[in-house]
Amino acid sequence: MKSFFFPSFLIIFLFSFFSSSLGARPPYPPDLPGAESQVFKKIDGIMLKLWAFYPPGHEKKDRRSAVVFFFGGGWRGGSPAQFEKQCQYLASRGMVALTADYRVSSRHGTNPAACVEDGKSAIRWIRANAAKLGIDPGRIAAGGGSAGGHVAASLGTIDAFEPTEENLKISSRPNALLLFNPALVLADVGTKLKIPEERKSSLRERIGADPKVLSPFHHLDDRLPPTIIFHGTKDTTVPFRTADLFYREAKKLGLPCRLVPSEGMPHGFFNWGRFENKPFRKTMLATDRFLMDLGWLGGKPTTDEFLDSF
Repeated sequence: MKSFFFPSFLIIFLFSFFSSSLGARPPYPPDLPGAESQVFKKIDGIMLKLWAFYPPGHEKKDRRSAVVFFFGGGWRGGSPAQFEKQCQYLASRGMVALTADYRVSSRHGTNPAACVEDGKSAIRWIRANAAKLGIDPGRIAAGGGSAGGHVAASLGTIDAFEPTEENLKISSRPNALLLFNPALVLADVGTKLKIPEERKSSLRERIGADPKVLSPFHHLDDRLPPTIIFHGTKDTTVPFRTADLFYREAKKLGLPCRLVPSEGMPHGFFNWGRFENKPFRKTMLATDRFLMDLGWLGGKPTTDEFLDSF
């Protein structure tokens, strides 16, 4: 089989904040009216928050399904405000929808391992506080875009990078994954995919270890939660080929994974405000149906009504 080489665009993704691919850059700190903020982690003098959007009439005695989103930005920057509208929509459908902060290199001087560690802290905090949040601790999804998609995918595949100061008896593994053009393959995959040698050393330096340790593809096993992946076929930042490779491997292993291609779409296509919100509608409608299939949502999708309200 012919080898596939990562283009230089992917390495650019790994080292820089690609604001042009996300459209207008969401503000940081985020301004999220209607959301309730909570500090979920304190580390090195940094207080990391998450913002919760609740369904109408929500009460703490409820046991709702939940989702937490992680923003994109090449592990370098970005804002939890990126997934505000996705949170609002899913809250309108009956979920508790959260968007979380995590440490990034431009603000905290950290490497990608810290991003994954903070993601694990967020899941663990949500599960530990399920009764206060009015959610079911057995129905917590992790979602995210690009680097945030990598964080979410890592939570469902990689055992390492657990914060040792936390109660590790509480699982940090989500019960479902909602991935938007995620970085899933960070190392060679036999003859199917090769990364140029000069790029490997750069990536190794950036991560501070063998990239394979942070490559979700290389940690796939039968514990993968039900997963849906959205990816543009013309993505030159995180190539569609990598999502397809992950999907095919998951299916070969008999794992619950869906891949939803968006023909001709570039990186960040799903973000609110892009392409007249047609990709937002498509991805949220598919997300809604995916969650309905899991039994996490009832009724009918209301994506059109949601979009008409703006």
